[in-house]
Amino acid sequence: MRSLAVKVVICLSMGFSLFTCVDPVDLPVNSSLDVLIVDCTLTDKAETQVVRLNRSKADGLTGRFGYVPITGANVQILVDSLDVVTAQETTDGRYQLPADFKGQTGHVYQLKFTLSDGTRYESTPEQLQPVAPISQVRAQFNPTSLSGNERLNNVYSAAHDLYVDFTDPANQTNYYRWEWIDWERQEWCRSCNKGLYQIRNDQGNLLEDCVNNTLNASFPNYDYNCRTACWEIIYSTNLVLFSDQFSNGNAVKGLLIGRLPLYSKEHSLVEIRQSSLTKNAYDYLKRLNDQTQATGGVAGGQPALLVGNVQNIAQRNESVVGYFTVSSVASFPYWLTRDDATGSAPGLFQALNGHDPINEPPFGNRPPTAVCVASDSRTPYKPAGWRD
Repeated sequence: MRSLAVKVVICLSMGFSLFTCVDPVDLPVNSSLDVLIVDCTLTDKAETQVVRLNRSKADGLTGRFGYVPITGANVQILVDSLDVVTAQETTDGRYQLPADFKGQTGHVYQLKFTLSDGTRYESTPEQLQPVAPISQVRAQFNPTSLSGNERLNNVYSAAHDLYVDFTDPANQTNYYRWEWIDWERQEWCRSCNKGLYQIRNDQGNLLEDCVNNTLNASFPNYDYNCRTACWEIIYSTNLVLFSDQFSNGNAVKGLLIGRLPLYSKEHSLVEIRQSSLTKNAYDYLKRLNDQTQATGGVAGGQPALLVGNVQNIAQRNESVVGYFTVSSVASFPYWLTRDDATGSAPGLFQALNGHDPINEPPFGNRPPTAVCVASDSRTPYKPAGWRD
């Protein structure tokens, strides 16, 4: 069985955009593990810039690991050691920077935050490096692209392999990271666990929520169609890194940078993101990637929990996981038709939930439709570049 430390690292690499840099630390592997997790990648794109603060905790009885959001923190970005930009907590543990704020290449940024108990943390200053533009994107259907636990529902292995072309700038060392964001049409907007979806409550007030049936433990679960157009937003989870050590100043063609699962055979919109990294960022992420991909643990010794560039100002020996990253991002929108896909696909709902949707049986004016609630993973607004 893998140690809890390895599970923490794997969860982090798969669940967050996270990290970069510094030395691994061997932490006690037991149910008392309690680690602060910092997730922030500041980019130069006009997009929502967010700092996420969580704490890892293992249940003292079961030993099972989970996240607890850190609320009530004072979170700031220091720009060029002069200007201070303050983030506002929008949901538990999610701190959003002002809408008009974004990074700029060449400038230096530092994350600072203070917890509600007065504990202060800060990152190392990070300079935002430029990135080369993407010149071309190609998607190729591969019926056996996904392996092991990558398969949808542990069954479906088909995906579109994504390739990029770009020209690496000469006379400088460059480090890259790739991610994709996928927008899929979503037909189902709410699932109610042992309850019914209600638009209004018994007093006629707007509710738009599930009302649980607590008196009947065998009450079924139902799923409800979207009332309006809705898009699911899916993010890549694998770390894909590249150094120009052997290609400095040359054209790079047909580099495999991701695998987009065949959720369905419907069209989707994919944004390919090519990001710059500092050398420390690249080194840390590569070590993290090597560790999480090792079979049965970390080769060559005891697994280590990798800490990043954020420290407790008063107690610098506290292990803080995650990294405050600053990146220039070159994005490339790609319309994926999936016309070349063969074989079967699970459908988006089954791919995300592991089962087919269950609609409430019709009776009178039921079932109602559900509202598409905007979030990091869903939007009622048509994405720029979507083709009807």
